[in-house]
Amino acid sequence: MQNRRTTRWAALLAAAAVATVSAPAGAQPASAPRPAHQPRCDGAGDVRPGTTAVRTVASGDRLRSYRIHVPQGSDGRTPLPVVVAYHGRGSTGAELQEYSGLSALPAIAVFPEGVVGTGGGERQAWQGAPYAAPGVDDVAFTRDLLDDIERRACVDRDRIYATGKSNGAGLVNLLACRLPDRLAAIAPVAAAVYPGANAGCDGATPKPVLIMHGDADATIPYGGDADRGLPAIDRWAGQWAARAACAAEPRTENLAEDVLLTRYRGCGNTPVEMITVRGGGHTWPGALAYSGGGYVTQSVRATTLAWSFFENKRLAPSNGGIR
Repeated sequence: MQNRRTTRWAALLAAAAVATVSAPAGAQPASAPRPAHQPRCDGAGDVRPGTTAVRTVASGDRLRSYRIHVPQGSDGRTPLPVVVAYHGRGSTGAELQEYSGLSALPAIAVFPEGVVGTGGGERQAWQGAPYAAPGVDDVAFTRDLLDDIERRACVDRDRIYATGKSNGAGLVNLLACRLPDRLAAIAPVAAAVYPGANAGCDGATPKPVLIMHGDADATIPYGGDADRGLPAIDRWAGQWAARAACAAEPRTENLAEDVLLTRYRGCGNTPVEMITVRGGGHTWPGALAYSGGGYVTQSVRATTLAWSFFENKRLAPSNGGIR
């Protein structure tokens, strides 16, 4: 059994390494330099601590909206980390805020709104999916969003993190590749990593990544879906492990009867981890309200796991790495 696991790990890592280095030069767009403005740390922030506000920001030819929650007790002078969370297709920032409980974290929690995509039903979606609104650049929107948040609140620029669910989690993957100088770590949940959500990721800067997925997800199958271009989740995790030059076979441990943690090893200071929910559906682990179809574990909470993973990760501004 151990030999089979070792062989599978070696095959996954080799395949991921080939994918990581085989793209033509220039496949990964360069991240824009940090903005010249400074975060607003004068004690007179735009959002009252302990409340959620809706704000808008111009991006491209659109006025985009987002929800922002500043934690209770913020003095407006101490820089705070930021967690940006992207809803799934057909959902909203308010729904993600409700079922995730991310607003309870000691961080500024931000919930952007997508743009209605194709396929009918007035469903909001994100760049990278085949049903995303044509021509909408959500990578640029995220850059504009972060700039806007820094003008409104006292932000620790070295501690900006991203999470999301499904189509939103696919965008989070793309953002980690395209905005390495802005994001310190990511934690995608039930991610829909369509080819467009992985475009430009070959040769991407290594990032701390925590992937969470149910192995009975009927919407975004754990084993992948070749017809839709969706990778197997362990193969996708292996791509991030290859970027981080993880050199050893991963280790697994049971966090609960229905929750398995896989830690990739030999990754230096860029950890790559994967949470598998046994029997888990297309859901947010530990959700406080409806988050999708299928079994929802209450043994762990995705929000707690993500924050524990994020908390001590800091961006090294010079190269987008971690220090």
